[in-house]
Amino acid sequence: MTTPTSISPNGLPAPVRAYLAARTAEDADAALRVFTPTAVVVDDGTTYRGADEVRRFLTRAGAEFRYTSRLLGARRADDGRWVVTHRLEGDFPGGVVDLDSSFAVAGDRVSALVIAPAG
Repeated sequence: MTTPTSISPNGLPAPVRAYLAARTAEDADAALRVFTPTAVVVDDGTTYRGADEVRRFLTRAGAEFRYTSRLLGARRADDGRWVVTHRLEGDFPGGVVDLDSSFAVAGDRVSALVIAPAG
């Protein structure tokens, strides 16, 4: 295992950059294309497995709130995992939260995404 290293967002693997761009564009289809067919996403205590459930996550997560997202940083956690930190501000409970999105990359696809409070 390597020591986490801060990197520029341009230094992230292509599937992570594609996912972030698709989420910014609110394009669930493009976001889904970066995941492996058996990908796992964990967000807010819920685990989504496989393409159908990941699509449900992409179309529903956060949809009940209005918020902005600002990139705070990115780092390589180890040989197959990258973490991107965003600050969300909006009309959800608490109003502000920093979230780490931890991506596991397998080849040219994301095999797992875990979203949790930063830290």
